[in-house]
Amino acid sequence: RFSKGIVPKTLEAKILQDADRLDAMGAIGIARVFMTGGTLGRALYNPDDPFCRAREPEDGLWNLDHFYRKLLKLEAGMHTKTARQMAEKRADVLRRYLLDLEEEIGD
Repeated sequence: RFSKGIVPKTLEAKILQDADRLDAMGAIGIARVFMTGGTLGRALYNPDDPFCRAREPEDGLWNLDHFYRKLLKLEAGMHTKTARQMAEKRADVLRRYLLDLEEEIGD
């Protein structure tokens, strides 16, 4: 798991970890972040620094911080070629979302 730093040893375990991480990325990953954060009562973003430019991400407080604490790091940890290709596309979706949001909120 990402949060526990467990490194898979077998090909099957690597594929499973890749699949789990891919599920957290892209359009579905964005929806999951806000669904989970909303359920937990977290605010959308830190109004003083929405994009974590001058602070450490606090995803226990701000939904958007989860992109910086975890989601944008997942691409680098993929084990298989196919997962790396898929992760690149899904990470682009995450980055485009952040750029669009930045344009809308004017930060």
